[in-house]
Amino acid sequence: MSELLKMLGCRYPIIQGPIGMFNSPQMVAAVSEAGAYGMLALGFINDMDEVKRLVAEVKKLTDKPFGANIMLINPANAEILKILAEAGVKAVTTSVGSPKDVYPIIHGLGMKGIHVVLALPHALAAVKAGADALVVVGSEAGGLRSRNPESSTMVLVPLVADHVSVPIVAAGGVADSRGYRAALALGAQGVQVGTRFLASQESPASEHWKKAIVECGDGGTDLIPALGMKVAQRIIVTPWIKERMSDPAVKNIADELDINPDQTGRYDRAAFGAGQVSALIKDIKPIKEIIREMVS
Repeated sequence: MSELLKMLGCRYPIIQGPIGMFNSPQMVAAVSEAGAYGMLALGFINDMDEVKRLVAEVKKLTDKPFGANIMLINPANAEILKILAEAGVKAVTTSVGSPKDVYPIIHGLGMKGIHVVLALPHALAAVKAGADALVVVGSEAGGLRSRNPESSTMVLVPLVADHVSVPIVAAGGVADSRGYRAALALGAQGVQVGTRFLASQESPASEHWKKAIVECGDGGTDLIPALGMKVAQRIIVTPWIKERMSDPAVKNIADELDINPDQTGRYDRAAFGAGQVSALIKDIKPIKEIIREMVS
């Protein structure tokens, strides 16, 4: 058994990529029941009753290990971590911020922390700060990105593996058994999967969102500004978005996107987040089938 699997306590070294707007206990439980590591996304939550509710709902649905992601910019992290530890959570991921202040808290509660990094300098700093493992995220991944030049998974994972001794989880570009095996060959002990689980039967994403992923072709995603333009977000580019992005008069395309397309019906301008791996996803499957094929 790898060091990562000992840390997670699950059957397969596959971590669910946490997606805040789809904080579904049912989806988390489905991932854990299938042998992987389900993850709640608690980064923007500061209501401790809501944290307790989400954790309790997952525990009602599965007795398998699961974890949570916390964003280090959240001032409520100490309280969140205490709730997770009391619930028996053994490992969390941390992201968006410096890990040096939170890792003494994580370790003091008897938990392990896996820090999310987008570049080698961040990886080295996280290990120095006490991270027990790293999620190494290549440039093709969905979710929040930096505004700096970044390396792909194929480059970044072995680069980090050459410089650290802690376990590595590869993220970005993994949707099937080919990506899973490639990640292990690059030096990772496991993978983090977001977009493929987003396009699953258990995912609470809208059918329009899932359809956009399945229909996304090669080069069908792009980065747009997010969170006040300090970071970027990868989204699926519709013809309308592509046209607006090419207009020099448009200063920030994010201001023109629709964050509630299911209410307005304006799906042509919907900010459907997804990774480049969308081009490989051609169907909507149960999470159990996705994981079974990935580890086959």
